[in-house]
Amino acid sequence: MNRRQFIKGSIVTSGIAISGIVGLNLFINKVSKDKLTTEYALTVIDRLSRQELSSSGVWEPYQIFMHCAQSVEYSMTKFPVHKSRVFKETIGKLAFSAFEHKGQMTHSLSEPIPGAPKIAKHKSAQVALTYLRNTLVAFDQYQGQLAPHFAYGALTKREFEMAHIMHLNNHLDEIIS
Repeated sequence: MNRRQFIKGSIVTSGIAISGIVGLNLFINKVSKDKLTTEYALTVIDRLSRQELSSSGVWEPYQIFMHCAQSVEYSMTKFPVHKSRVFKETIGKLAFSAFEHKGQMTHSLSEPIPGAPKIAKHKSAQVALTYLRNTLVAFDQYQGQLAPHFAYGALTKREFEMAHIMHLNNHLDEIIS
């Protein structure tokens, strides 16, 4: 494949992906942004920590909550692997904008963060909820520079807060209490 074919193919693929994201966005009901706060997420975590939990998906509750905590931690440190700069500046920004507009995200619920260590199975959901809670509190208190998101690029603290809560909310779709 020559360079010209590659570029044309990339443009077509990007166009299809963007159309899909925009189209999907039209079918998502808008969620109130006042529930996309760390404070609100902590109340949900506290409620869940008093319940017996299972999952309807591939991952167990421990894996789900640790995965969400990884994302929060990486926003304060560094995501291990990134999409290309072009992806982040086009598809990534468009996807985040669509999610932010609707107050809701959808993504593969069994896909790990690129480059993140594998999360163990058969561990306590309560331990993971406590860890997630502590990580969210640390993020809320964090005053340093935030790391760019692996797919969305640079986000403000408020944008990251919303991204983290939308991410958690999407995974909570598989939690059975």
